[in-house]
Amino acid sequence: MSRAEIMNNIRRGLGRGEASPEQRAAALARIDARADNLIPQRAQLPRPEQVALFKTMALEAAAELIELDRIEQAPAAIADWLAAQQITELVCASDAALQALDWSALGSVNRIERVAQAGDMASLTGSFAGIAETGTLMLYSGASSPTTLNFLPDNHLVILHESRIVGVYEEAWKRLRSATAGQMPRTVNLITGPSRSADIEQKLQMGAHGPRTLVILLIKE
Repeated sequence: MSRAEIMNNIRRGLGRGEASPEQRAAALARIDARADNLIPQRAQLPRPEQVALFKTMALEAAAELIELDRIEQAPAAIADWLAAQQITELVCASDAALQALDWSALGSVNRIERVAQAGDMASLTGSFAGIAETGTLMLYSGASSPTTLNFLPDNHLVILHESRIVGVYEEAWKRLRSATAGQMPRTVNLITGPSRSADIEQKLQMGAHGPRTLVILLIKE
C-alpha cells in the first residue's frame, strides 16, 4: 500500500477531506515551532542540581562514574580502569578532542582508531549531551564516531563534559538541531546504563544487546 493510500484511509477514518492550503500552512508552522511537551518537574532544577541529578540517575542505571577535573586526566584514568579489567586494547573514536590528548599513559595498551568489531573488549567515545532526568547519554553517528563503538565492545567508556549536561530530553534535541544546523545525523543513540534484558526467565542479563559495562568519565571543567 502506498503512502498516499494510507493517508487517504486515515482521512476517511477521521471524516476529513483533503487539507486546504491554510490547514497545511498551519500544520507546517506547528511542526517548525517545535513546542515543548510536558516537562518533568524533577529536571527543572538549577544547573548544579541538574549535574547532581544526572550522576544519581546514571549510577541508578548501573553506569560507572569517574569524575575528573580536566580532560587531560582522562588517559591516565582510562589506563587504570583498563589495567584493573586486564584489557590490553582500546578501540577509539577518531574525533579531534580525543586525538589531541596525550595517550602515553596507556603504556602497553594498544589504542586503535577504527570501527568496532565483534570481539573488541573496550571502546572509547565522546558524548554530545547528558540528560539529567534519566542519567542518559546522547551520542550521534558521524565519520569520526561510528555507531558500532557504542554497541559491539563489551565495555563502553564515554567522555562527558559537565557543561553538556541538560535537564530534559527536549533541551538535548534543541542543542542537537542547533549544532547540526537542522541536518539531523543518520543515527542518534540514547544510552542509559549498560545493556540489559530480563526477557529470558525474568532473570537480569547484562550485555544482552550491547556493552556489559558503561563507564562515564565526567569532566568538571
